[in-house]
Amino acid sequence: MLKTLKTAMFAAIAVAGLAHAGVDTGTDNNDVILAGHDAVAYFTENRPVLGSADYTASYAGAIYRFASAENRDLFRADPAKYAPAYGGYCALGTSFGKKFQVDGKAFRVVDGQLYVNKNLEVYATWKKDIPGNIEKADGYWPRIKNVPAGDL
Repeated sequence: MLKTLKTAMFAAIAVAGLAHAGVDTGTDNNDVILAGHDAVAYFTENRPVLGSADYTASYAGAIYRFASAENRDLFRADPAKYAPAYGGYCALGTSFGKKFQVDGKAFRVVDGQLYVNKNLEVYATWKKDIPGNIEKADGYWPRIKNVPAGDL
């Protein structure tokens, strides 16, 4: 009986993990990406700005929050322009074939692409070789994109 219960619990957890939007996008338990930060503000204000639940848009299985209706509308007009690389997972982690959630505060826009990192300490390491780290991450991403973070 106990073995059957454990097996059923494991199966339920596995199925729930597959249904979570966070396999190819770095979202929280509410499917919010970028720790709730406004994706457009990284480009327009060059700083992390917390978004609001009043202004949201969905893209690629993730919910984006924005500081204003104007930013939400800019995003909706061209979401691929503002969406982060590697599904919003840590750019340095991706360069090692891993997926780590981000705090939304560590970012850089490079050649029109948003890259985010786990936190400011990780970002300090990533920025020492941005081109090299992007090249490595670009190589890993196609292989890890659809793999749950816990399986990497």
